[in-house]
Amino acid sequence: MAPSDLPPHVLVLFGATGDLAKRKLFPGLFWLWRNGLLPKEFRIIGSGRHSPGTDEEFREHVRAAVAPEDGDWDGFASRIGFQTSSAEDGRDLAAAVVAAEKEMGPDVRRLVYLSVPPSAAIGMVRMLEANDLHERTHLVMEKPFGTNLASARELDETLLDVFEPAQLFRIDHFLGKEAVQNILALRFANGLFEPVWNAAHVCYVQIDVPEAIGIEGRASFMESTGTFRDMISTHLFQLLGFVALEPPTAIDPRGLHEEKAKVFRAIRRLDPSRVVFGQYEGYRDEKGVADDSTVETFVALEAYVDNWRWKGVPFYLRTGKALGAGRRTITIGFREPPLEMFASDADGTPNELVLELTDDAEIFVDVRAKRPGPELEIAHARMSLKLVEAFPGSTAVEAYERLLLDAMRGDQTLFTSTEEVERLWELCDPVLADPPAVQPYAQGSWGPEAALELPGPRGWRIPETP
Repeated sequence: MAPSDLPPHVLVLFGATGDLAKRKLFPGLFWLWRNGLLPKEFRIIGSGRHSPGTDEEFREHVRAAVAPEDGDWDGFASRIGFQTSSAEDGRDLAAAVVAAEKEMGPDVRRLVYLSVPPSAAIGMVRMLEANDLHERTHLVMEKPFGTNLASARELDETLLDVFEPAQLFRIDHFLGKEAVQNILALRFANGLFEPVWNAAHVCYVQIDVPEAIGIEGRASFMESTGTFRDMISTHLFQLLGFVALEPPTAIDPRGLHEEKAKVFRAIRRLDPSRVVFGQYEGYRDEKGVADDSTVETFVALEAYVDNWRWKGVPFYLRTGKALGAGRRTITIGFREPPLEMFASDADGTPNELVLELTDDAEIFVDVRAKRPGPELEIAHARMSLKLVEAFPGSTAVEAYERLLLDAMRGDQTLFTSTEEVERLWELCDPVLADPPAVQPYAQGSWGPEAALELPGPRGWRIPETP
């Protein structure tokens, strides 16, 4: 469906005065509007337990988030309002939705964005049902999807009791990133890579998402969730799925979900001795953090995918707060060829294919080549592809912009399925039931010493080996 053909929409955003809405959702919707990608007729209704004041005051709150240029704001602002609601009472919200729909005529659809804690999710879903807000609705669910396997299954049962599967969009914004989708293009559109994308040629994979920032005032979320639930059971395992999946029959929801689910079923039970939890020094001094908190702000682990393609290849996953830099990097390490034929060789790291998953995405390969000069001397060199330079004039779409548009279109390709969610909780539950001891690490470092040693002599690519 072309964007201009989208029917009228009422977009209901729960948590509309929160951090996610401020940083991502409203800027994303404003970008879509400026670029003509939203429906011609739409209304945005923010909602939450507490009102920010009048509609005009709420619009000013949104304006501060999107920072519009002169002349860009009024047409967007006129479509925005706010209505309080809770799991116990959604009647006024339902009335506001119906009133907005009457202004736009027939064939109106609804997009409901539910960004609430796992403990509140079921109550909110039942509120939507009780007020008939589940009809003609695409429901976008923000992670985490439960807190363990039992709660995830309870949530899934409730969702499927109220909504049809085609109405559900479990969002993992990492999957909306241009650079992540480029993993599929790199692998399956190039005969150069797919033949060597297996255990016969690959000796390790690193999926590394360090963050330089601390918890940024989100103590309540971190204390209740922790980094393992927040990042490993969602983002990093989903990236592993994209790297490791078999060629799907088509790049569509069924094809991708089937192949990712196969990968997740093949992941070996995690070895507790190969999982490292850390907590940055000073975390307990953060406002809202318990003085004796053992919540992990850092996780590193080793995983194995026990299928024919990946048998024996370790996948190293690492993420954490207050680390040495903010990066999103996937590194594919290749097996070494015999080098005895050369009088000298470039020791150190083997050939590596590196995918930088930033907004300015870059793909490069570290190779060996002859150093210019009279001798046959081997040295390290780099072949690089910067996508912004390769495709001048192209505009990258930010992850939330892409996924909000896909949800309005009804395209579930880059969202996660019930089977994927439940299988990942099966893998994560044993670690959460008996977690490793939390080890301290200095802010600005790269985590506890045990994590640095996890990949063996090669170490982590980040920080890069000199």
